Amino acid sequence: MRYQTLGTTGMQVSRYCLGSMMFGGMRGNPDHADCTRIIHAALDAGINFVDTADVYSHGESEEIVGGALKGRRDDVILATKVHHSMGPDPNMQGSSRRWIMREVEASLKRLQTDWIDLYQLHRPDPSTRIEETLSAMSDLVHQGKVRVIGTSTFPAEEIVEYHWAAERSGFQHFSCEQSPYSIFVRAIERSVLPTCAKYGMGVITNSPLNRAWLAGVYRRLEDIDLTKRPAMDNPRRFDPSLPGPRRKIELLEQLVAIADDAGLPLNHMAMAFVTNHPAVTAAIIGPTRMSDLEAYLAGAGVELDDETLDRIDAVVPPGTLVTEVDAGYDPPSITTPSLRRRPPGARAAG
Repeated sequence: MRYQTLGTTGMQVSRYCLGSMMFGGMRGNPDHADCTRIIHAALDAGINFVDTADVYSHGESEEIVGGALKGRRDDVILATKVHHSMGPDPNMQGSSRRWIMREVEASLKRLQTDWIDLYQLHRPDPSTRIEETLSAMSDLVHQGKVRVIGTSTFPAEEIVEYHWAAERSGFQHFSCEQSPYSIFVRAIERSVLPTCAKYGMGVITNSPLNRAWLAGVYRRLEDIDLTKRPAMDNPRRFDPSLPGPRRKIELLEQLVAIADDAGLPLNHMAMAFVTNHPAVTAAIIGPTRMSDLEAYLAGAGVELDDETLDRIDAVVPPGTLVTEVDAGYDPPSITTPSLRRRPPGARAAG
């Protein structure tokens, strides 16, 4: 297993980060003992970086990870996240000081630890002033409950705005960004990755196999079953009647040919593509079963030559987002119609 410094934090992390979204009954494996075996096998293979979130299986994933790390906590860089709703109370979500200070305690309890190495804002929160969020996150660092802070699926302009706010107010800077990145999801190459590199931030990428599309699971439209995961979680990503999934099937044939010529399974080529980018610190792997972990680990040492990378670029050009649904985050300016339309009276006056 190869290691790299996480941004400018000085922490050395494995190039594969063990993601735990699939641990727990809500999204994946409900067998806690089996999940623990997977975590231990990953650690034994040299992975020292584990990523989870409070919202994964509504806290169950954090509980599984916390139990599995007993006796090994000091050897692991542990990351979790806060933002998504954790209950019916409207204040049990977001990036307010009130919620962050409350939810970090819940995460620490579930994880059975006194500190979190990387605490991430899971999504931007336009309803909360940046300084409010940064002051809370900074206090957690000063209290020793968090080592460094980060973001997840933030646009480049938000990363810059938070950086400037931290500079102005003397708050902690974000040390890491987590974004979706794969051969099919290359949008962050345009501005997010260069911005992170400019500010010395590490980058951990999720969905490197684009929810099994780049694992070779789907080679024909007939292979897609909308009644099973991951397709049932978001049918728009898989519905054969939509242009996006049909386009992916077309591109897959060309990518499989490139992988074959390189003497690689498609999934190994896809993982190596992600870790090849100089701004990427680690790629998150998300095994549900032990066989999934073994498949990931088998390709951990793969590196791609320039010819293979050039051929991938020719099929899916740099900066491309094959389907918009894979972007991970749309700002309110896109999702809220009232922000894009003048009031009726103003239209008439204009």
